[in-house]
Amino acid sequence: MLADLEELVRCESFSADHEALARSAEVVGAMGERILGTAPEMIVVDGVPHLRWVFGSPRVLLMGHHDTVWPMGSLRTHPWSVVDGIARGPGVLDMKSGLVQLFHALASLPSRDGVCVLVNGDEEVGSPTSRELIEESARGCAAAFVLEASANESGALKVARKGTSRYEVVVHGKAAHAGLEPEKGVNAAVEAAHQVLAIAGLAASMAGVDSALGAPTVTPTLLSAGSTLNTVPARATVSVDVRVPTKQTQDRIDDLIRELPVRTVGARLEVLGGKRRPPMEPASSAALFALAAAIAEELGQEPLRGLAVGGASDGNYTAGVGCPTLDGIGGVGSGAHADSEHVLVAQLIPRSELLARLIERTRR
Repeated sequence: MLADLEELVRCESFSADHEALARSAEVVGAMGERILGTAPEMIVVDGVPHLRWVFGSPRVLLMGHHDTVWPMGSLRTHPWSVVDGIARGPGVLDMKSGLVQLFHALASLPSRDGVCVLVNGDEEVGSPTSRELIEESARGCAAAFVLEASANESGALKVARKGTSRYEVVVHGKAAHAGLEPEKGVNAAVEAAHQVLAIAGLAASMAGVDSALGAPTVTPTLLSAGSTLNTVPARATVSVDVRVPTKQTQDRIDDLIRELPVRTVGARLEVLGGKRRPPMEPASSAALFALAAAIAEELGQEPLRGLAVGGASDGNYTAGVGCPTLDGIGGVGSGAHADSEHVLVAQLIPRSELLARLIERTRR
């Protein structure tokens, strides 16, 4: 398993580099074929390669991704290493260790019938080219297991995730000379300032909306306005990041953003973007987590914990189409996306054993 993990980590796969993703897909596909005895279907959408193995009529979906957030060349500053039982390298936790565990868990079973394996190449950027494929694969399955990393170094599983929405609020104004006749312009920057305050206040207007995932957040992020120092800005933009605990909250915030009132006479608002990943609510994982906890006890492993987390994954999509979903079954470690990213080597086999028994129990 360590040799396989090293091979994947040494094959850099930055989400924005399609050539690197193509090389990564070949390596992952060859590894899966060697371990599982079957070549994958290669599905390329808008230049992004995804891999799928289908064994019989799937009842269980195993989800992973081979892209990472690490830019090409990161191996020079974050080389592969295994020291004192800790493996390091770009993407080692998120989520190349999960892929290795997936392949070896499935290979340990006497039969792979009833399983679909989907490894996409754009999860780190929101799965824009693979969402339809994910949802299609999840519909009708009894369970989806997402091989994202555990929630912490204790191996906690991820039993709920907030949903995400992204917007760009575009303010259209009217240019004019800032010194000679500013009154003839419509200042998009001033209107954008009003909108930033209004958007930041939307979460407060949702007071009382809470769950195991916590309250929703609505955060203005990137701002831009104007063209030159002596021109009344004719255009401004405000980017907005939204995280929600429930689909109802996601729908309500979407309505509020699209209904933002204009404060500056003559200005016009245009709202781009919208809802992205639906929330993975606790009910979608409850039965599977109870099963996983029972299996961990059977295996003599430490008691499992389930945590709700704010970040999104492809488990949001599988849960969103009604497929029971359990996330965070992959590598155990911490530091995803950070210089400290690492995996605890001692947990590779126990997590694979846990996944193998979960597959057996849910595909019947």
